[in-house]
Amino acid sequence: MSQQARARRKVKITGAGSAFAERGPNTESLVSPEAVLAHAVALHLDGKLREALAELNRAVDAGVAGPDIFSARGHIQFELERYDEAAASYRQLLEARPDHPSAAFNLGVCFERLEQWGNAARAFQRAVEQDPGRVDACVGLGICLLRLEKPQDALQILEGALERDPDNEDARFGKAVALQLLGKLDDAAGIYESILERSPDSEESLINLISIGIAKKDEPMTRRYSERLLELRPYAPAALEGLANCAFWSEDLEAAVTFCKKLVEFDPENYEWRYNLGVACQRTGRMEQAAKAYTEALRLNPDAVQAHVNLGIVLHELGDFRGAGEAYERALKLSSEIPEVRYNLALLLEQQGAAFEAEGFYEQLVNDYPDWEDAWFRLGYLRLQRSYFPGAIEAFTKCIEKRPSWPEAQVNLGLAYWRSGDHQAAGRAFAAALDADPESLDALRGLAAVSIERKDYDQALELHSRLIDFGERSPELFYNTGLLLQKTGQTDDAIRLYREAISDKPDFAEALLNLGHALREKGQIDEARMFWSKALAANPKLAQEYFDSPAQAS
Repeated sequence: MSQQARARRKVKITGAGSAFAERGPNTESLVSPEAVLAHAVALHLDGKLREALAELNRAVDAGVAGPDIFSARGHIQFELERYDEAAASYRQLLEARPDHPSAAFNLGVCFERLEQWGNAARAFQRAVEQDPGRVDACVGLGICLLRLEKPQDALQILEGALERDPDNEDARFGKAVALQLLGKLDDAAGIYESILERSPDSEESLINLISIGIAKKDEPMTRRYSERLLELRPYAPAALEGLANCAFWSEDLEAAVTFCKKLVEFDPENYEWRYNLGVACQRTGRMEQAAKAYTEALRLNPDAVQAHVNLGIVLHELGDFRGAGEAYERALKLSSEIPEVRYNLALLLEQQGAAFEAEGFYEQLVNDYPDWEDAWFRLGYLRLQRSYFPGAIEAFTKCIEKRPSWPEAQVNLGLAYWRSGDHQAAGRAFAAALDADPESLDALRGLAAVSIERKDYDQALELHSRLIDFGERSPELFYNTGLLLQKTGQTDDAIRLYREAISDKPDFAEALLNLGHALREKGQIDEARMFWSKALAANPKLAQEYFDSPAQAS
C-alpha cells in the first residue's frame, strides 16, 4: 500500500480588478472601452457576473476592446470557473500588451486549474522572466514542475522563492514535496511538521506525512498522523490507508480487514484497496472473501500478475482446482518469470493425479533454478512413487546438499536406497535422519528395518522400543517387536506384545500364529492350539507354517 506526495497551493487571479470603479446607471449608448468597462464594473458590483461578462463579450465582438476589457473578461470568466475561456482572454491580453504585469501569471493560474501543467509552467516562466522577484509566479512554476515530475528543478525554483519570502507556506509545502519525491524523507517531514505547528489543520501536510511514514514503514509515525487526520476528517481515505498499513505491519490482521473494507466502501473501483482487502482476508483464513476481493481487483486491473497468483492460491486451498489452474496459467502468460507459480501449478497437477505432467514442471524448475530445495524434494517424491530409484536418489541427494539437516529428505533417500537394494546406503540415510531429528518415527522405522535385514536384532529391538515410547501403537509395530523379543529369548514380553497386536487387530493372522508358537515354548499347548486355529481361520495359507518357527517381521 502506498501513497504519492500531494502538491497543492492556493492561487488567485491578480491585477484584474484594478480598473473597476463604482458608478451609477447610464442609459447612453456604450461605445468606448472605458464606458463598457464601467458598465461591466457596475454589473459585477451588483453580483451580476454573467450580465457583466455578456457586456464585455459584446464589446470584444464589436471590436471595442482594449487590454482592460480582456483583463476584466478573464477575471469574470475565472470567477465563473470557465477556465478555458479565461485562458483565451489572457492570451488576447498578452497579444495586446505583452508587458502586462499580471497577464502571464493569470494565464498560468488558468492552466493550473485545467491541469495543463506544461502550458502553466511556460506561462509562469514568462511571468518570472518579466518580474524575477515575483514570489507567487516562482511558486506557481515550482508546483508545475513538481506535477511534471521534475522535483530537482522545482526544488531550485522554490528555494529561490523562499529566499525572498521565508514564510511563504505554499513555497515551503512545495519544497517539502520536492524533497519527498527526491527521497529526502526526513527533511520533507521536518517541513511538514513545521507547517503543522502554524496550521494544525493542514490536511495536505498530514496526508504527506502519512505517505512518508508508509514509505519508511514507521508504524508509530504512520499511526500518529493517521489518527490526527481522522480527528479532522473522519473516514479520510489516506488515514484509513495508513492505519491499514499499521495493522499489516503489526500482524493485527483483523484490524487490517476492517480498514481495508472501509477503504473499498469509500472507493469500490480502487484496485489497490481491493487487492489489499484480498490479502487481509487471505491471511485471516477468509478464503471465499479473499477470492471475491481478488476477482474484483482483477476486474479493475486484468493484468495484475500477483492478484492472479494470489487468486490461484486461494482457489487452490478452497479445492477449486479448475479455477486455481486458470489463475496460475493466466499469471504465467503475463509473466513467465515467476517460478513460484510454476511450482504451485505442479502441486495442483499432483493433487489432480497428473503426476507425469507435474514431474515435468519440477524438472524444468530444477533445471532453471538448481538451488530450489522444495522443487528437488517434490521431484524426488514423484520419482520414488513410480519406482524410478536412481532419479529419486539423485533428487533427494540434491536436497541434502542444499540442506544437510533435512530429516524428511534423508528418510526418503533411505527409502529409495532400500527399494533399490542398497541396504547399507539406506542405513546411513536413516541414521542421518535420526541424527537430525531423534524423534523421527519414519527414520526409526527405516533403521529398524535395516537392522532386521542385518540380523542385528538387539539394535532393531531397541529402535522398536523407542517407537513404542514415542507413542506408536500400531498392531504391526507390536507384532514386529514381539518377533524381535521372541528371537532374543524374551518370550514373556513377546507374548505380551502379540496380545497387544491381536487386541487392536483380532484377525491379525501372523500375530495369532506366532503367539501360538510363543505359548508352546512356555508349555501352554492348549492355548497355543486355540490361537493356531484362529490364525488358520483368518488365513488358511498359514497352514504350511504350522510346524515352522516364528515368521519373519512384516
